Parts: sequence; C-alpha cells; structure tokens
Amino acid sequence: MSGDNIFAALTEEHGGDARWAFGTGFTDALAGVDTDLPDGVDGQDLALYCQMLGDDALVQAQRLTEWVTDAPELEEEMALANIALDLIGQARLLLARAGQADGTGRDEDAYAYWRDPAEFRNVRLAAAPRGDFARAVVTLLVLSSARLAVFARLADSRDPVLAAVAAKAVHELAYHRDYAASWAVRLGDGTDYSRERMRAALADVWPLTGELFACHPVEARLAGQGVAVDPAQVREEVHGVLAQVLAEARLEGPGPFPEPVLAGREGRHGAELAPLVEEMQKVAREHPGATW
Repeated sequence: MSGDNIFAALTEEHGGDARWAFGTGFTDALAGVDTDLPDGVDGQDLALYCQMLGDDALVQAQRLTEWVTDAPELEEEMALANIALDLIGQARLLLARAGQADGTGRDEDAYAYWRDPAEFRNVRLAAAPRGDFARAVVTLLVLSSARLAVFARLADSRDPVLAAVAAKAVHELAYHRDYAASWAVRLGDGTDYSRERMRAALADVWPLTGELFACHPVEARLAGQGVAVDPAQVREEVHGVLAQVLAEARLEGPGPFPEPVLAGREGRHGAELAPLVEEMQKVAREHPGATW
C-alpha cells in the first residue's frame, strides 16, 4: 500500500489478487482523499447514507467474527475472518466519510464505539442471530449479493469517496458472494441432513430480505443526484442470482422477496443488536482514550 494513503491504494494493482483486503494498514482513512462535497449535495444526507452502508458492513463483520475458533474447518475460519476484515475496511472508509460530510469531524472509531444501538442504521439481517453454519452461508449469500449489486452501480457515484470505495469493494464482494454460493451448493447438494439445514436457514433468513430493497428518503434524494443507488433497482437482479445458486444447490427456488420495509435504517432493530454492539464496544468503553 502507498504509505498511509488509502485513497491512492484503492486504485493500485495488487498482483491480480481480487481478494486483497483494505481493512488494515492505514491510520487516517481519508488521507489524500478529495473530500469536497459534490455540487448540490447536502452533507447531512451524504453522511447518513455513508453511515447506512458502513453500519451494514461493520455489524455484519462483527457477527462473522463469532465464527473465529468455531467454524467447521480451519480454512473456513480463516475465510470468514478475512471476509470480516474486508467489511471492516469498507466500514472504516464509509464511516470516516460520514464524519467528514456532516461537519462533525468524527472518525470511524467514534461511530463504531460511541453510539448506542438505536443510532445504528444497518439492515436487520446484518445483525441477525448467527445460527448454524448453514444460516451463516445463507445470510452471507443474500447480503453479499445485494451489496455487490449496489456497489457495482455506486462505482459511478458523483461522490469521489463512494466511487473509489465501491470500485475496489466490488472485487471483495464478488469473492464473498462466490464463497457463500459454493458452500450453498455444497450443502444443498450434499447429504439429506445438510440439505435440511439449508432449507431451515432459508426459512429463517428470507423474511428479513425485503428490507434490503426498501428505499430510504435519503437514498432516494441522493440517487436522484447521481450519488447513491436506489436499492429497489437491484431487487430483480439479486433475486435472479439467488435463484440461480439455489437451483444449482438443488434447493427449492426462492419465492418473491417480502414487501420492502424500513426498520434498521430508521434505528428500529431486533433485540439481537444490543448485545452484539456491547461486545464490539466493550474494550473501548472500559478503556476510553487507550491506544495500542
């Protein structure tokens, strides 16, 4: 990576490794970044949008780290940990942009460690209980498929930070989706027991999928300005991807997504988010101002 400039590093080649993670190795997330707001864009809107995308990644990463030391194989433990690091990298940049755009100057640590659960704006599926490995696979498959579809379009954003983050993140997200899809096929087209676990996981996860395609007013405003992506626009694409994977896995094709609802984007979360956030924030809150 180019010194401490993550923005420049986003455009570097990394030996053709599409799984290069940018979650570590830098201290100032916005060093070298053109942080001017696009003409006509409200900073508060942009900050909230970055917070939504950043919180999705941060909360999902925290949930994935629960598989460290607990995955069925060491290789899968490492894979899930690295996927979590990719998401943390995305969260760092997006949350730093939020603090810069809204004028508060808050850094990514302030967003991660010093907000209460009701202040998080992630979709509920990102925080859903971990469940068994089949549920982790289905959750990752759904979330990565939807996020990849959004970020592929976000690479053309008028906001230079969003565009740069998205252009690099699509490579990580493609790997996340492919990893989950390969396990979905392996489990769905495996034993009777593994197929049944996948069916149960789909039944648990599917009711939460509608929220992924609900358009918040801020998303709608920014999409109209060429900055954000209306998630409703990727609904059919994501459904097609999931249908293809499930067919390959010899699992019943998915029904329609539930009706889009706004919940987590407005701070309405299930009871599972509070303990997850408490665990994530524990060290920072017990030792405020500490560095290591």
